[in-house]
Amino acid sequence: MFSSLIQWSQKEFSHLPWRRKRSLYRTLVSEIMLQQTTVGTVLNHFERFLTRFPDLESLAKASEDELLVAWKGLGYYRRARSLKKISETLAAEYKGHFPKEIESLQKITGIGPYTANALVAIGMDRPGLAVDANLERVLARIFGYDVEKGPALQKFIAKEFAEGRLLPERDLSFRGLNEALMDLGRTVCQANRAACELCLMKKHCVAFKSGKPLDYPLQGKAKGKAAEHELELLRLIVVKNGSVLVYQKEDKEWLAGQWELPTFVISSTDAKFKQYPQWGQKVDKKKLVSLKTGITKYTIVNYLMEEKELKAKKLLGSRKKEWRRLDDPHANFSTATIKALKKVALV
Repeated sequence: MFSSLIQWSQKEFSHLPWRRKRSLYRTLVSEIMLQQTTVGTVLNHFERFLTRFPDLESLAKASEDELLVAWKGLGYYRRARSLKKISETLAAEYKGHFPKEIESLQKITGIGPYTANALVAIGMDRPGLAVDANLERVLARIFGYDVEKGPALQKFIAKEFAEGRLLPERDLSFRGLNEALMDLGRTVCQANRAACELCLMKKHCVAFKSGKPLDYPLQGKAKGKAAEHELELLRLIVVKNGSVLVYQKEDKEWLAGQWELPTFVISSTDAKFKQYPQWGQKVDKKKLVSLKTGITKYTIVNYLMEEKELKAKKLLGSRKKEWRRLDDPHANFSTATIKALKKVALV
């Protein structure tokens, strides 16, 4: 049933770098990167990251600054820290070897059901289903699952597979199958567009035969979109002897571990916003250089102001602060800090 789909996938997408030079480590890195990130974005970073950290041991020994610099551009930095913790555990407790069973893999902090199945199915080519949004949607359409999209459907698919009702034939390539289903969902059987005329599975597909493929999987009640907020920030620039004064973001803050210009809130439409302290003084914004950025639900206007060292340090209080060289490629500045320094032609 799936042989032609697997052949199509291997012909069209074998060039993806994580599908070459196969190893469990490369599979782990790619799967963590691909979570919440597009294939196009990962393509621009995967080989560069592997050049810097070619194996578990090198990643396990890396400092957090080295890790975050290498991860820059991929976003969602918690994934990078999780990947490092996984590598540390595998290096220290498993002598650099990956457990072969899904249940054993899930005992490692940072490896959940999806990653464990991906390592077994894609990394080891053994029975497993890495049910991401693509597999969830494609399988629901092919088999006509009458279950609401989300955790309920994912749990249903996992149970159907575990109990042998879904894919009872276990002699096929599960690596090829998982990747083929992912490719199909990413390029043909998309959430808002089902190009059924191009799909090799249409003769088997319940959703296609129904004439309403977009009705699958079942949608739950529409959830209200998170409110968008406008934010004005003041970023202080203090430069001395080719270095800039920055402070390190803490664990529960945006971009934890990165170094940022001293930053304060001028105004916010979100009354609950607590990422930065209030500036509390008048600011003549018309006289300041500004730039726009954004993160999560916030549209941000950043105003840049030169400040004296003593005042800036006093405003930062007990926060961890350092002078970092402007020309240091490994300084691990936040993206907003880099943009600000470029805006005033310091980098």
